[in-house]
Amino acid sequence: MSQRIAIYARYSSNLQNAASIEDQIRLCSEKAASESWKIINCYTDAGISGASLMRPGIQSLMQAALSGEFDILLTEALDRLSRDQEDIAGLFKRMEFAGVKIITLSEGEISSLHIGLKGTMNAMFLKDLADKTRRGLRGRVEKGKSGGGLAFGYSVVKRFNADGEAIKGDREINQEQAKIIRRIFHEYAHHNKSPKAIAATLNKENIPCPSGKSWGQSTINGNRKRGTGILNNELYIGQLIWNRQRFIKNPTTGKRVTRLNDEAEWIRQEIPELRIIPQGLWETAKARQKALDKKPNGLWRRNRPQYLLSGLLKCGVCGGGYSKINSERYGCSNARNKGDSVCANKKTIKRETLERSVLSALQTHLMRDDLVQVFCEEYTRHLNTLRSQQDQTLKAYRVEQAKLAKERENIIQAIKDGVPGALVKDDLTSLSARSQELEEILSSAPNAASHGERSEGW
Repeated sequence: MSQRIAIYARYSSNLQNAASIEDQIRLCSEKAASESWKIINCYTDAGISGASLMRPGIQSLMQAALSGEFDILLTEALDRLSRDQEDIAGLFKRMEFAGVKIITLSEGEISSLHIGLKGTMNAMFLKDLADKTRRGLRGRVEKGKSGGGLAFGYSVVKRFNADGEAIKGDREINQEQAKIIRRIFHEYAHHNKSPKAIAATLNKENIPCPSGKSWGQSTINGNRKRGTGILNNELYIGQLIWNRQRFIKNPTTGKRVTRLNDEAEWIRQEIPELRIIPQGLWETAKARQKALDKKPNGLWRRNRPQYLLSGLLKCGVCGGGYSKINSERYGCSNARNKGDSVCANKKTIKRETLERSVLSALQTHLMRDDLVQVFCEEYTRHLNTLRSQQDQTLKAYRVEQAKLAKERENIIQAIKDGVPGALVKDDLTSLSARSQELEEILSSAPNAASHGERSEGW
């Protein structure tokens, strides 16, 4: 009886492209064919970092392994599964418990020794990559250039060096946006307008927001400790601050969270040519912020309890969040924080009434046949989207194949015109090898008729 295998493939969006998954699956499929293994399923994660196991593909794979659906997990290399030392050890234990062998094209059958050595090497690779990136960014910041991102009020300066390479990190003041920033500071500092009122006015006048959507009080107020929000960006007074915070991975969720660094670790650089706000106006705004800190009205906002439907409600008019506006009632956040120009829905509802209505509806209507049909239709639509993505990948391969054929004809014509074959031999060999790879991929893909089919429902 042939061994049942599952193939896993992944690519990182910053290092590879979607074709990489097809290549990994092809190589693994060739290995399976040479060993007479039966492929049960292929699991993939596209454009997702290997620093966490919080990936839909790898999670589905682990569930299938524990259900006994396959005997061997086959992948290109161990770091395709995970680069995190703790995660790869945990995955190995789960596969061992399920009686599943892990085999990679690079390392062969994986043992505890591989897990220890490769896990350490992958962890060191990630740390080294992060350190090199930070060193490069710090060097740019110390030269007065951007350490990443573009703040509202500035535009990117496009320049090139003598070699034609782009010079990164240069910015200049965007005068139109600078006027908006000065207006916000002036209204806040001298007219005592709240961030909510300022946002509502800007929205009413259809003034563009940094996010491209609508202004909210958090866009203006932000977080002073983290330096976010229009009123807290020191770049507006010509001070570039870098390394204010760091990102670390939550070991439970796998998501990155921010942690403030000690102020002694911050890198400060004076860039007077990027100043937008006069020092006096900045200090007046800061003084008002400190005065508001002394008012004992923020305790409930910082410690308000979570209720059954917290974070789950949407306004039926604008689609924005529907949140607690006091201890008893829910209301539209956009209507309260961004003004009538964004949403005019001023209706509110008691928490108890809302929770009772939702729970009653779930109990009464959850298992209705028509709602099950809606689920099936949504599932079919999602499946068709995935198939469409595969179609696009195959289309890209066919375009590349045609381009390579044209290049091959040009090289052959060049040889006929007298160009020595030795000068173009390597190019022709590389081109032929890639053409052969594309031919194998396309020949193993579903035929045009079946590949173009779309699911119509259950």
